[in-house]
Amino acid sequence: MKWLFIASIGMLLALNASAARKPRTPALQFNPNSGVKASLTMPDGRVVNYAAYTRLYFVTNIEDSTYQYMNVFVPEGATQQTPIFLRTYVGGYMASQAGGPQAEDASGRALAEGYVLVIPGSRGRSSTVKRGKETFYTGRAPKALLDLKAAIRYLRHFDRLIPGNTEKIITDGTSAGGAMSSLLGATGNNPAYEPLLKAMGAADGRDDVFASVCYCPITDLDHADMAYEWLYGNTDSRKSLPESKRALTKELAAQFPAYINSLGLKKPDGTPLNADNYSEYIKQIIICSAQEAKDAGADIADSLGFTFSAEAAFQAPINGGVGLTRQEGRAGENPPMMRGRGERVGEYITGLDMDRYLNYIVSTQPLKDVPAFDSYNVDGAPASGENGEFGNERGSDVNFTAWAAAKAGGALSEEVRENVRLLNPMRFIGEGMTSIAPHWYIRHGARDRDTAFPIAINLATKLENAGVEVNFKLPWNRPHSGDYALNELFSWIAEIVK
Repeated sequence: MKWLFIASIGMLLALNASAARKPRTPALQFNPNSGVKASLTMPDGRVVNYAAYTRLYFVTNIEDSTYQYMNVFVPEGATQQTPIFLRTYVGGYMASQAGGPQAEDASGRALAEGYVLVIPGSRGRSSTVKRGKETFYTGRAPKALLDLKAAIRYLRHFDRLIPGNTEKIITDGTSAGGAMSSLLGATGNNPAYEPLLKAMGAADGRDDVFASVCYCPITDLDHADMAYEWLYGNTDSRKSLPESKRALTKELAAQFPAYINSLGLKKPDGTPLNADNYSEYIKQIIICSAQEAKDAGADIADSLGFTFSAEAAFQAPINGGVGLTRQEGRAGENPPMMRGRGERVGEYITGLDMDRYLNYIVSTQPLKDVPAFDSYNVDGAPASGENGEFGNERGSDVNFTAWAAAKAGGALSEEVRENVRLLNPMRFIGEGMTSIAPHWYIRHGARDRDTAFPIAINLATKLENAGVEVNFKLPWNRPHSGDYALNELFSWIAEIVK
């Protein structure tokens, strides 16, 4: 008995010694008196004064101190009721360090509009740390999203100390950052992320947001290859590929109709959106985009595939007669989701040859290879950035679709399958356990070839079908880019935060 008591004491001392050697995990902290006064000069010469709170670590179990913190910028006059604009600079699914407001983009504009600005850092597929002599990748999927969720929880955790209304958080991002913004809006409070956030030491609480601004979101990655080849597979550049690549293009394109039909989407008028009418639907959205630009004074060349009518939108009355307006439903008419832009003036667009238009897009920038996203070891292709995104902490590249894995002679692990699910907003929209953002602003340029039009269209349509407000466009002649048309964006924000 004496021996057992001594052994127990020895074990207790050993445990205490081990605990002493391990650094204590600090609690989340925020000092309201730590703000540093600064100013930002806007392009119009206006000076915006604000207080900067920097290096706010949003988890207690910090794996990568270079990225897992955020900066908060509070403009003069902000209160607890001021909306919060959260701008992520994620690109290419790479790591993104927290920075400061930029006068030329939406971050500076948000400050100038009087909103509290939050710029979080986040780990990404490129971020690494050293443990001894070994290098470990800290930001493979879904860790960037987890960091951004943790940042939102941090804001709510210190809601009484940090100015800004956490019920009016608006997220903004471009490309992979647009995907992150869409995920923040589509996966709010979903329990699938809870154990991962808890392990990081994120604050307990909610991570839903009020609105998501998504510029050219590179998302729905597990269906992006089939959408890309379905849209671009018959362009001249694809037709000139080697036979092995042509075979891959045809095989991928053939998968897309079944996927579209599986979504059960509906157009704004309530009719089904399916493989039979999807091409025509895209065509009408592009016609609307071009028409809006034309009405604003842009030159739209018929060489791009458009056809025009010389008839005016309004025919003037003759000899005191009644003027005639163009009938509802004529070719070129705005779909319901894009109405409210004012009556068209002058010549209007009546049709579009999609083959010519898609070849025009390809002429401005070459298409991605085949496959465009899940390329690793498929017909000898190198890995894409997305293959790295779903790799492990040792820096591996992996396939993330069953089709590509089979082509490469492998199979998907359950871990990869789950990470793909956690990084796809389409999987969560309409799921009962998710708090979806009630407001969405989605833009994908009308000549952006970084992912196919259906990716953004499906996202916008599924959200609209779920009953939330969606402001969606394919802006005319825009390439892969973001934070443009800021007057339009911030007019929309001003409306939704009233």
